Amino acid sequence: MDIELTDTGVAQAHRAARLLAALKPDAIIASDLKRAAATAAELSAVTGLSVTHDAGLRETYAGAWQGLTHEEIVERFGEQYAAWKRGEPVRRGGGELEAEVADRAAPVVLESADKLPDDGTLVVVSHGGTIRTTIGRLLGLEPSTWEALGGLSNCCWSVLGEGVRGWRLLEHNAGSLPEPVLGDDD
Repeated sequence: MDIELTDTGVAQAHRAARLLAALKPDAIIASDLKRAAATAAELSAVTGLSVTHDAGLRETYAGAWQGLTHEEIVERFGEQYAAWKRGEPVRRGGGELEAEVADRAAPVVLESADKLPDDGTLVVVSHGGTIRTTIGRLLGLEPSTWEALGGLSNCCWSVLGEGVRGWRLLEHNAGSLPEPVLGDDD
């Protein structure tokens, strides 16, 4: 749903922007939904970069589940919810499949990343479900395993890097600046 950030959300976005600005991003792309756009605007204000908004980065459309509490979903759509939690492809409330979300969001990220200078940094401001499915797609994981990535806390982020063997998840659900990690495969 297209809702505004709360005062707490604005404070979280402001804090995250100050931290992420230290990474010296080259570009910012964001969902066009209000809460993501407002979060991206905080980073734009600190970095001076403009934000490109793309509807492909919107949160998963959950049909009849939209606006319901967890308890209401379980009560009204118990079997559908259970199937989704088991990792089965489910159109929650008649909405999108997770793979369909990845189909629309991952190309937006890849096209934007392709425009970066060598070793450039792209900040993608989106929504938890969309971020998880996009990460899963970029890493080449099977859709039934994407839930294993876990959710993101508000205004936290994941860090991906592209290496010789493809995309790698360097950090997930981070709320502080990433630390470089050197391994045998670097």
